Amino acid sequence: MKYLMFVFGLALLIPSPDLWGQSALVIAGGGSLPAEVTDTFIELAGGVKSRVVIIPTASQSADRNDPIRVEELWKSRGVGSVSSLHTRSRVEADTDAFVAPLRSATGVWFGGGSQSRITEAYLGTRVEAELNALLKRGGVIGGSSAGAAIMSQVMITGGNPEAKTEKGFGFLPYAVVDQHFLRRNRVNRLLGVLHQHTTSVGVGIDEGTALIRMGDKLRVVGDSYVTILIPQTDGLPVRIEVLRSGDQARLSEWAPKTVDH
Repeated sequence: MKYLMFVFGLALLIPSPDLWGQSALVIAGGGSLPAEVTDTFIELAGGVKSRVVIIPTASQSADRNDPIRVEELWKSRGVGSVSSLHTRSRVEADTDAFVAPLRSATGVWFGGGSQSRITEAYLGTRVEAELNALLKRGGVIGGSSAGAAIMSQVMITGGNPEAKTEKGFGFLPYAVVDQHFLRRNRVNRLLGVLHQHTTSVGVGIDEGTALIRMGDKLRVVGDSYVTILIPQTDGLPVRIEVLRSGDQARLSEWAPKTVDH
């Protein structure tokens, strides 16, 4: 991984988003998000018919903040209905009453903060089960910053250039997600994680930008870039794909040869 081979652009074109399936991920790199990112999430969740659940648990202030203000903001963006879901208690996260809003949701959005706060509260609970059920029935899960980091099985929790990692939700297969990627100069830390997890592909998402995943299909929206770091076999240098807004690709094109996809 010492040497990098830069490959810009993509040769593969895929159908426009209106031909895609339903289940989706909207993985945003943090910072100030353009309306294109949130509008895409809302559209995928059903637009004016959407039923969105906001999970602010990553934020340290989630315990004391008034959820009504956040809910009103999302209503002003055009969601059909919106509610907030938050706890620090894994016991509460395992109750019928707590997960009830997730059962009827068409979309879930995770806010920024510390990704460990999200996994400490919900990983391995009924919340996680309901999130997977949401995807299976064609819903959308989105998140920014910490809400992006939780998307991969190997979750970066901090450190730079040497990353600390924990277990994430694994919604995006055979990938490690990093956010604030170019703004905070995190290329080397993601390369370090890939050195330890050789069957994973690195997905670095910059601020103000999101990667949209629907099945095998990917699309970038926003103001900056998504950088894909693809480990090679036989001692070849890491391959890098740089995607900007409007670029499209297939996730399976980057899957390590050892992964059955």
